[in-house]
Amino acid sequence: MQFDRLITEMRRLALQAGQKIMEIYEADDFDVRAKSDDSPVTAADEAADALISAGLRESFPDIPLVTEEQAATHAQTGGTFLIVDPLDGTKEFVQRRGDFTVNIAYVENGVPVRGIVYAPAKGRLFYTTADGRSVEERGPFGDQPGEQHSVGVNPTPDNRGLMVVASKSHRDAATDDYIARYGVRDMTSAGSSLKFCLVATGEADLYPRLGRTMEWDTAAGDAVLRGAGGEVVRFDDHSPLAYGKPGFENPFFIAYAPGVLLVKT
Repeated sequence: MQFDRLITEMRRLALQAGQKIMEIYEADDFDVRAKSDDSPVTAADEAADALISAGLRESFPDIPLVTEEQAATHAQTGGTFLIVDPLDGTKEFVQRRGDFTVNIAYVENGVPVRGIVYAPAKGRLFYTTADGRSVEERGPFGDQPGEQHSVGVNPTPDNRGLMVVASKSHRDAATDDYIARYGVRDMTSAGSSLKFCLVATGEADLYPRLGRTMEWDTAAGDAVLRGAGGEVVRFDDHSPLAYGKPGFENPFFIAYAPGVLLVKT
């Protein structure tokens, strides 16, 4: 894989998809439909998906593509593929809360090694560079990358004074019970894959997810966090979260800065 070319294309497609999403987001109204699993879908999801999937297939025809909005791609097998969530956080989009993202990732042998997370309503753009480091690019965003700032997790020495981020739409009592086992300084909430990025930048130290997610929800944010020195592990046995699983459904997981001492589950 030519990572320079991959990152250039992922960045271009994410920005273009974000522009289409914002055109619909800023309209007076838009339709919301329910998919077969009762999750919401909008014209923004579909427009972004069409743009990204067409661009990736043209640029990387030999790499399998998995995308949330195309059920036919969910039969993909093997550990190396591109994976897309064209609009992660549709509920945040529908409620006009801004915490939605465009996610594109490249998974190699079950590991998300490169990824991009773009939050167009927030003006935040995170991605891995060709050499695997993670950066946040500052806007305004043009055809060529602008000012980039390396990001890295907090060198947290222990479990005291942690900043914890939790899901804005899916937080529950089990999550609160788990968080209570740590010394928490403060908590924040965020939607979509932004939670991974908050840990990657040191704005949070711990993100536990005790709820259903799919690999397209997590791969890009996982890649950004790994490139910033963070880790994502299964909730049950603390082994690394792997990708390319049958059906692409994740187990519960924990994303964290490595200095955090994970409590036994």
